[in-house]
Parts: sequence; structure tokens; C-alpha cells
Amino acid sequence: MVDPTTTFPFILFSLLLLGLGNGVVCLEEKKVLSLHKIQPKLQRTVTGCFSQKSRRKMDAAILEMKHRDDCSGLTGDWNEKLQKRLTMDDRRVKSLQSRIRRMVSSNTQDDSSAQIPVTSGIELQTLNYIVTVELGAQKMTVIVDTGSDLTWIQCQPCNSCYNQHDPVFKPSASPSYQPIFCNASACQSLQFATGNSGVCGSSSPTCNYVVNYGDGSYTHGELGNENLSFGTVLVKDFIFGCGRNNKGLFGGASGLMGLGRSDLSLISQTYGIFGGVFSYCLPSSERKGSGSLILGGNPSVYRNSSPVSYTKMIENPQLYNFYFINLTGISIGGVALQDQSFGRGRILVDSGTVITRLPPTIYKSLKTEFLKQFSGFPPAPAFSILDTCFNLSTYEEVDIPTIKLHFEGDAELTVDVTGVFYFVKSDASQVCLALASLEYEEEVAIIGNYQQKDIRVIYDTKETKVGFAPETCSFK
Repeated sequence: MVDPTTTFPFILFSLLLLGLGNGVVCLEEKKVLSLHKIQPKLQRTVTGCFSQKSRRKMDAAILEMKHRDDCSGLTGDWNEKLQKRLTMDDRRVKSLQSRIRRMVSSNTQDDSSAQIPVTSGIELQTLNYIVTVELGAQKMTVIVDTGSDLTWIQCQPCNSCYNQHDPVFKPSASPSYQPIFCNASACQSLQFATGNSGVCGSSSPTCNYVVNYGDGSYTHGELGNENLSFGTVLVKDFIFGCGRNNKGLFGGASGLMGLGRSDLSLISQTYGIFGGVFSYCLPSSERKGSGSLILGGNPSVYRNSSPVSYTKMIENPQLYNFYFINLTGISIGGVALQDQSFGRGRILVDSGTVITRLPPTIYKSLKTEFLKQFSGFPPAPAFSILDTCFNLSTYEEVDIPTIKLHFEGDAELTVDVTGVFYFVKSDASQVCLALASLEYEEEVAIIGNYQQKDIRVIYDTKETKVGFAPETCSFK
């Protein structure tokens, strides 16, 4: 007679294998989302976002990073703000796609007519994360963007400036400030860094720059160099844009920090100090906490909960400014999606785009599998770029399938539970899957910052690789 105590585990294991083979999801492939904890609040407390901290540790500069929503106090119509962010995000993505097409076709046209705390902060308005640095001994809060190269701030005298929280930088009051002239190599680098060549008039030898963004925002001014500080870390003769004509939705920040790969980016200019390595952990705006931007590659300063998995960057001389990697697969609740384009194309890692964009065929497959596993919930109307929505207003918590992005070299990014759904309505009556389809198959896929929350994302330009590891973001 067969002992049931020995056969039952075998039968159970066999059933599990059979179930998994038919797409049944085990408990380990779902996570609990507590809706009341992450619902957007209609009122927030300002937490001193515009005087963030920095420190030096193990040859790295660590900057406190925050989300701009945590700096806004009373929000007014929060639902309108959430919806507007998606509209602006769509415009940013269209602008990125257009920029990439021009660079690839080599037909770019002139358009002249340390650990730092990271806070979630454009189109320009979708650039959500901000840090504080010192320029010429004056504190400046700037928006962080891996999709931009030139760092710029507003300068006095200003012909046209938006309102900012910090005092506007006055070059004439700084003994270390120097203008950059038209014959300098930095002026020649503007074309590759911004898409616009340096502008030089007959009346002045100073090199002028122009940066236009897809939402109509812009900054125009002259190039200069100045001492830049991250706490005790000093960067001498840092090249930046001194903006005299600026317009846009910059949320009170003094300007923008460019973390791209061209010669004028912060990463290239500080290569001799930090070795071309930086990383960030973007805080979840629901927790109202700080994250960090770390300049330098010593892994002992990271606080990741599991080992970093690395994948190599895809090199393209025409698109050298950007951070592209090879997406080899996606799994939903442990079920691998099937698509012939996996492993053949690139995906852009971008801190400025909010919602991840996928090619239409991949997104369709993802949506189908997600709905298969997340079933039985009342639907809600689609909104803007998000077409898979639910009414979860009567639920305290829900089990949602895990979403994993897989990359060349067995690297993977597991989307945090707070990065799966986007709250269009603050009462959870319209909650949407926070991924969207591109318009065309040939467009470039993008990993947005909403899916990068509570993950240490490491950019190593020396070894040309990008790494991911789960981390509960905190500056402390």
C-alpha cells in the first residue's frame, strides 16, 4: 500500500508544474498593492525640497533626490494635475522620437528662430526629480534629466525668466565665473549636445546657446564656466548654460542638470573625478521620501537588497548621447511574453519620461496577459495614452501580477508594486496599467521613471553598461 504522506507532495508538485505550464500564476509571482497607502493625497506638506543635502562617502558624491510633487504643498485639483502629467509626457515622448529620427538621419537642423538627494520633479513638466548643487558658492535646485546633455541655470540680468525658488544666479557677482568664447571647443560641442550649433554675433565673441524642448519650453543664453560643488566635492571650470531668456514649466527649479553622454554633460565633465559612473534611486512619490543621485561607482555606497544585474549599452555613434540597452523579454506573473522582436531592438532608459512605452505588438501581448491574470475587476474608461483601466475604489488591496523586463546578459528589472498602476483619479475609481503603446513599431521603446521607482539604476559609461537592483530609496 502506498504511503499518502509521501505521494501527496509529489502530486502537488506535479499539479503546480501542470498549472504553470498552462499559465496559472503561483503566489510568488504576484504582489499585494495596498491602495489606500499609495492613493494620491489632495494635500501635501512642503518638506524643504529646495535646500536638499549632499555628502561625500568612499570617493562618491551623494545628493538627496526628491519628487517635485512633494515640494508643491497644496495641489489644488489633484485629478487635473495627474491627467495633465500624462498629456505632457506624451508630448515629451513625441519630441524624443523626433530628435532621435533627426540624429539617425544625420539631418539635424539648427533651430535658432556626488550623492545628491534626488527628488521627483518636463514634457519639461514630466522631468520629475530634483537635486541641489552649489554653483559659484550659491545653492541651486535643478531638474535631473538623462535625456539632456547641457546643464543650464537662469542668470541675471535676465531678459525673460520664469519664477524660481532660489535667487537667480548673478555671474557678475562671482569672481570665478568666466564666459566661453566662440573659438572654444565647448562652443563647437553644442551641435552634438543640443542639436543647435553655437550662435556667435559680430558684436560679441561670447558663445551663445539655444535649447528648445518639445512642449514649447526653451532656454537661450551664453556658455560660461564656474566652480560647481557637491558638498565637499569641487568641480572647477564647469561648463554650463547661463540662461538669459527662459520659458517653461520648470516648477520653481533654477535650471536643469544634463546627465547624457556628450562632452558637455555633467558625467563627461566630471569623468576625472567620478570615472564616468553615476546612479540614482528614484523615490516613490507616494512615500514622500527622498532618494539619491550618486556620482561615482563604489558599490559599497549602494543600499540594494539584491545583487546588481548588468546589461551592456548598445553603442550607436549617431545616438551616443542616449542610454540604450537590449530588451530580450518581458514576463507577467512569471509568464514569458512571446514576440519575435525581443532581442532585436533597443530600449531607451530615461529619467525624464514618466510612462514606459513599448512597440505595439509587444504592448498588445503584455496587455492580453495582464488582463488574463488580473481579471474580475470592474473596468474604467481609458485615459490619454493609458488604455487598460479599472475601478478599484471599493478595494482596500489587490493582488497584481509582477512585471519583469529582461535584458541581454540575464539582467532584469522587476517593476516595484507602486509602478504598475497609475492613478488617474485620486479615489481609485480610474486606475490604469502604467505602460503604453508606441504609435509605430519602428519608434524607440522607452523605460520611464514610473517603472524605475525604488530601483538603483547604475550608468557606467566607462564599461558601457547599465545595472538594476531593488532598493528602498532613502538619502539617510
